[in-house]
Amino acid sequence: MTFPLTARVNKVQRLWHLLIIIILSYEAGAGAGAENQKTVTKVGAIVNLKSRMGKEQKTAMDIAADNFNNLSKTHSLLFHFRDSDRDPLTAASAAEELIKEIKVKVIIGMETWQEAALVADVGNRAQVPVISFAAPTITLPLMQRRWPFLIRMSSDGAAQMRCISDIVSLYTWKRVIVIYEDDGYGGDAGMLALLSEALQDVGSKIEHHLVLPRASSRSNPSWDELEETLKLSTFQSRVFIVLQSSLETVTNLFRVANKMGHVGRDSAWIVTESITSLLDHQVNHDMEGTLGIKAHYAKNTSSYARFRKVFQAKYPEGDDSEPGIYALRAYDLTRVVTQAIRRTSNSTTNLQILLNTVLTNYKGLSGKMQFKGGEVLYSPIFQIVNIVEGIRYKELNFWRPEVGFTESLAKRASKSRSDDVGTVIWPGNLSYRAPKGWAMPSAGKPMKIGVPGRTSFSAFVKVDSSSTKNSTDEQVYNKTFDAAVGDFTILADRLKKVEFTQPYIESGLSMIVPEKAEQKAWMFMKPLTWQMWAVTSAILVYTILIVWCLEGQSNPEFSGPLKNQIGTATWFTFTSLFFSQREKIHNNLTRVVVVVWLFVVLIVSSSYTANLSSMLTIQRLKPNVTDIEMLKRTNSKVGLDGDSFVLDYLKNVLKFKPENIITIGSEYNYTEEFENKSISAAFLELPYAKVFMNHYCKGYTATTPTYRFGGLGFIFQKGSPIARDFTTAILKLLEDGELKSLEDTWLTPIRECPNNATSDGPESLSVKNFTGLYVISGSTSTICLLLSVAIWLKKFQQHQGNASVWNRTIRTARFLCNREIN
Repeated sequence: MTFPLTARVNKVQRLWHLLIIIILSYEAGAGAGAENQKTVTKVGAIVNLKSRMGKEQKTAMDIAADNFNNLSKTHSLLFHFRDSDRDPLTAASAAEELIKEIKVKVIIGMETWQEAALVADVGNRAQVPVISFAAPTITLPLMQRRWPFLIRMSSDGAAQMRCISDIVSLYTWKRVIVIYEDDGYGGDAGMLALLSEALQDVGSKIEHHLVLPRASSRSNPSWDELEETLKLSTFQSRVFIVLQSSLETVTNLFRVANKMGHVGRDSAWIVTESITSLLDHQVNHDMEGTLGIKAHYAKNTSSYARFRKVFQAKYPEGDDSEPGIYALRAYDLTRVVTQAIRRTSNSTTNLQILLNTVLTNYKGLSGKMQFKGGEVLYSPIFQIVNIVEGIRYKELNFWRPEVGFTESLAKRASKSRSDDVGTVIWPGNLSYRAPKGWAMPSAGKPMKIGVPGRTSFSAFVKVDSSSTKNSTDEQVYNKTFDAAVGDFTILADRLKKVEFTQPYIESGLSMIVPEKAEQKAWMFMKPLTWQMWAVTSAILVYTILIVWCLEGQSNPEFSGPLKNQIGTATWFTFTSLFFSQREKIHNNLTRVVVVVWLFVVLIVSSSYTANLSSMLTIQRLKPNVTDIEMLKRTNSKVGLDGDSFVLDYLKNVLKFKPENIITIGSEYNYTEEFENKSISAAFLELPYAKVFMNHYCKGYTATTPTYRFGGLGFIFQKGSPIARDFTTAILKLLEDGELKSLEDTWLTPIRECPNNATSDGPESLSVKNFTGLYVISGSTSTICLLLSVAIWLKKFQQHQGNASVWNRTIRTARFLCNREIN
């Protein structure tokens, strides 16, 4: 009974299964039909499939195409990849094939500008847009008119070179060596020009540029690079900047350079963005301590996280590497193409216009794009990285054109501006200081120091040689010498050819003339000025009169005829200058006057004696010649040490006639020329004048220099890294007082000449030095006289009767004259 029911159930299940299969088949057929209705756009991609960069770009393009194909219901993107092998002709041939045979609508890729230029020519003829990853370092004029279908997608090369020059300036490196790989077409010339210009702006220069052969053209890379690296030992600079090169070339370069000792202490290596971007995947142990410039892009977004996950899953190498900047740009570029394709309504829509429209305002994983003049520019924000042991690299500070180095990319970046790139571990594990950036001289290339073989003053330098000072700076300029030490005056014309250190001593033009001794017959009058003599004499006479008035009648020793009274008063007052008097004083007021007078005598006589002693001790000389104009008016002969600079200065600036200028070969010949009256004056630079006066201070005087020069310094070749170290050492000696001590030891006058002969000696004492003293003396005498007169008048009034006014007046006058009451 159950079997019929089971049979019916099985039939119903079979019918349902058949119905489901029919429905699924119908839907699958409908889906396949819809898929077949999508508009397929063929895109050509020309990349170097053998390089790490090319493999990253291909992977990123495939990811972007897959995402677009899965989301779009109306369009489909189909990539046709071709391998350029970094050869422009191969790239151009591939473009011809893609356009004519495959019928692609757009071509993207091209790792070098040489490839992009040839492919752009092919695209122009077929009117097919070409989007290039590369662009010329220097934008050529009329480029957009020549290649209207070309879109160049690159970073700012000028900004990158400025970033490198800021690093060089930060560590005060004056010379660098540039290394790059030859692309066979001179493509690095523009980058080299930009770097040279940027370095010149910070006072540095390229000492040498080393061109390495292309990786594909070497049969024995290690030997070729070894030969090139050996040439570096002939240059002092140890700052190496590596421009665009393939990863293989860079790897071999650092291996050989490390073997040759060029990646060690006091050396610095800087690599550009094109090399640093590949260090996300592979760091060579030989590159430890290298600084790299890395394009900055945000890694903390969800879009980047999704792309990174898919990229690591699809990348053919399978090393879980981070996607580099080239992968991100390839992904963004493909997305730009897909957005332009999505906007196409029919086959006649201009894809070039749509691409330009999308690029006008687009922000991708690699950053915000700015489209202008057929070129896509990224905001030039770089991050400095340091390759250290144990990790791929260490991220340091950022660099932005408007602020330089900064620790943060916040809107108020100026507050986080930094004066360095961060804490760097240099080659040779050097961390406590920056590398010097130059190599010390070795036995293979010793440092040649030039010394002037002829100099008028041997106190500075003395060498037995036929060389001359005037040619030494020229020999440094033409690189015969690496440097020159001696008494070289820093001049503007010389600075154009060579580099000077900080001056170790000041210089200026000083005039030396003979002196004649002053006549001593009236030397005793010199301690006091004539005004002082006159005022002192007046005070003496006034004091004599006061003493006579006060002692004339009351003191018997001052009595007698008028002339005897005055004579006694004069003798009493004047002899008080030298000894005590025998005359006795009766009036107390006279005693006050005499005490004050004796105080004045003591002060004035002591000052007179001291000043006279100084004048007799110090020899007072007067120069025969007072100024330069006097020499020119009298057509006097002048001498100099033969330095061409001083000779030109006398003729061109001070306007001396050439026939009145005599060259003197040695410091010992000046005195002979002066004694023979061959010259009236000698013009020497200040240090030489000090040496001369050190030996001949008696009989000569040196004027204070009124014409200042740049000082004396050492000479180095332009841009020499050693000059800065010498300057630092000289400044330290100046700050510590060492140079002043040396100058006092060797250039100051000897003990027999403690004072400069140009000194005028002690000055004569003037009235202003004793004004207060004389006022006290005069006022005291006057007050005493007035008091005495008041006392006399009081006594006189007591003896007067009722006499008339006239009689009283006459009696008062007689009383004041005779001081007797009649």
